[in-house]
Amino acid sequence: MIDINSGMVIEKAEAVQHTNLFQEKFPDATKAYFVGKNKLNLILDQDGCIGVRIYDGFDAAGNVSNRVLVGVDATGEDMVNGTLLEHLVPCPKACSEFSPLIKR
Repeated sequence: MIDINSGMVIEKAEAVQHTNLFQEKFPDATKAYFVGKNKLNLILDQDGCIGVRIYDGFDAAGNVSNRVLVGVDATGEDMVNGTLLEHLVPCPKACSEFSPLIKR
């Protein structure tokens, strides 16, 4: 079941452990994606939206993986007739300079 409280807040140490382990196992994979607040709010501010679902995606034209974000309503359905986001900004290229979430 999903609702407006789905997901879990974790401690920094656990986040570092999870991201660093992923980066060790998949050293050539994209480490993170950035999306601006204004774009996220286009999804979250839709009537009936209780959260965001994130799909793995692939842009064949650019030959790169990415993520597709879509709003989700209270019944758990994707709001595919609303705002959809893609072309997030990948890391590497746009990475945090000092974050412990990036294994150096």
